[in-house]
Amino acid sequence: MFAKILIANRGEIACRVIRTARRMGMRTVAVYSDADAGALHVEMADEAVHIGPSPVGESYLRGDKIVAAALATGAEAIHPGYGFLSENPDFVDQVTAAGLVFIGPSAASIRAMGLKDAAKRLMEKAGVPVVPGYHGEAQEIVLLASKAREIGYPVLIKARAGGGGKGMRRVEHPDDFSEALSGARREAKAAFGDDRVLVEKYVEKPRHIEVQVFGDMFGNVVHLYERDCSAQRRHQKVIEEAPAPGMTPALRKAMTEAAVKAAKAIDYSGAGTIEFIVDASQGLKADRFWFMEMNTRLQVEHPVTEMVTGTDLVEWQLRVASGEKLPKTQSEITLSGHAFEARIYAEDAAKGFLPATGTLHHLKFPDTAPEGASMRIETGVQAGNAISPFYDPMIAKLVVHGKNRQAALEALGIALSQTEIAGSTVNTAFLAALAADADFSAGDVDTGLIGRHQQALTAVPPPSSEIVAAAALAASRAGAQAQTRDPWSSLAGYAHFHTVPRRTRLRYGEDDILALVSVRPDGRFQVALDAPYDSALDLRAAPRLARWPSHVTVFSGAVGYSFAVPDPLARADEIAAGADSLRAPMPGLVKLVRAAKGEAVIKGQPLLILEAMKMEHTISATHDGTIAEIATEGAQVTDGTVLVRFAEEAHG
Repeated sequence: MFAKILIANRGEIACRVIRTARRMGMRTVAVYSDADAGALHVEMADEAVHIGPSPVGESYLRGDKIVAAALATGAEAIHPGYGFLSENPDFVDQVTAAGLVFIGPSAASIRAMGLKDAAKRLMEKAGVPVVPGYHGEAQEIVLLASKAREIGYPVLIKARAGGGGKGMRRVEHPDDFSEALSGARREAKAAFGDDRVLVEKYVEKPRHIEVQVFGDMFGNVVHLYERDCSAQRRHQKVIEEAPAPGMTPALRKAMTEAAVKAAKAIDYSGAGTIEFIVDASQGLKADRFWFMEMNTRLQVEHPVTEMVTGTDLVEWQLRVASGEKLPKTQSEITLSGHAFEARIYAEDAAKGFLPATGTLHHLKFPDTAPEGASMRIETGVQAGNAISPFYDPMIAKLVVHGKNRQAALEALGIALSQTEIAGSTVNTAFLAALAADADFSAGDVDTGLIGRHQQALTAVPPPSSEIVAAAALAASRAGAQAQTRDPWSSLAGYAHFHTVPRRTRLRYGEDDILALVSVRPDGRFQVALDAPYDSALDLRAAPRLARWPSHVTVFSGAVGYSFAVPDPLARADEIAAGADSLRAPMPGLVKLVRAAKGEAVIKGQPLLILEAMKMEHTISATHDGTIAEIATEGAQVTDGTVLVRFAEEAHG
């Protein structure tokens, strides 16, 4: 067994690996970029090595620096986590050439599954069913369009070198194929450095069901059953579960046998996942599933498998990489209960799930698991950390386990409602709404469920008068005890002749709210609100809230209502840009400009494409008008940068 390992990653997965390695008696080395100097994984590790500036291309993707750090610290092996270099066979070659052990599969196995088209041809030879489509080398648009017609619309264009929904486009009609192909190629090039694609039949009611496999160096391969990852937005998973709802014995047998066959075909060693697409239009049937791709690494959602099988997959990785046989045989691996994982992201669900940034001024997870359930919080951040635009905006994974699906789902909802995050826009309300959705609750889930229900799932009810009043009270600090020896100052709101109300202003969205906070003779507080919350309320129960710089967040279930508290001494010098300009919703690169200065545009017309966090976001006109200024292609912009400015006659 290894005495010391280096973790070539960051965030929650680095922390996850450190915990298991520590339990097994191993010392750990963390690596970090400028942005992660104060990160939790750096704090947890026994040693830490700085490897470069914040951009991943200058730090976490620098295999040479990572190998050098391992050699300098005396680490014997490198755990890649997921993402970054975890599926890069050239990095595996670097590691082994340096005399170190890569905690994962061989470079040959990764190469065999690294390109989706080649992998599917390999799987066909191995007798594993694959989705009908074109997986060839030729990339001419005429040929690809012709193949799409042969396959039959709708089709799916997919980057052959990647995953996570990047470089993927659904095409409904031949007229849209050219533009969709261009977009997929641009995104694939930016994310993976490879703009080649494959074209497949689009399955109308697809379920994304994957099988966890594990192999060792002695030719043994087992499966640890399946996970359902069908709840996706923008082709990225948000809630995963194990086992898959509605799974039949016949389909499970066929799917797990195919997964083991796939792993054996490439002499696989370590943790891997075989992803299948399942046509659920007529229920789950053993002849309606197809190989999609293999992830030659540990998956983000591996905790749900651990919960239902009672295993530690990171421990298995460490044991197998050190030369041991698999800890269990197939007959020793059994299913118990049901588990869910919800990915808590810094993102704005109401704005198309745009990634968000900010500082986590308040971060509180449930102290104990809901009754009758067990729970894990997998995170790589702590209160006070900033969500950086350089990396994936995941804050935590909330994992629950119950005796059955209904019990686990109820526990998930309770745990989400007890989670409190302030300082950045987060998706907890969306996750809770999804967990409570009637179709999802019934297990009738497919990859299009979120898209069909998106408006309802992302809608947040306006704050009630009670919530606004609680925010006003917190902002006024009427209940705060003064730090003074004056006995009169310790009496909240005391006045000699009558109660003097405190005048407090708040802003929620576009609403400016005036509140008058006063203290009743019995010590309770009364808050009078103006329009649109006209009411006077007596506050009795202490609300869940968090104060942070110039803001107050009040928590109601899984929703956090954040109110801005204007500085009463600050000059009211805001310039209302309003509809005169369009601003960048987040830091990014102006990838493509589709309009020009002086051009007349109409509402909804795409004006430019902003690339942020390896995804493309279309910025469209919010009204008819004439463009006075527009950003240039290749420009790097920050959050709030004016991208488009309209001429004044736009409002005329």
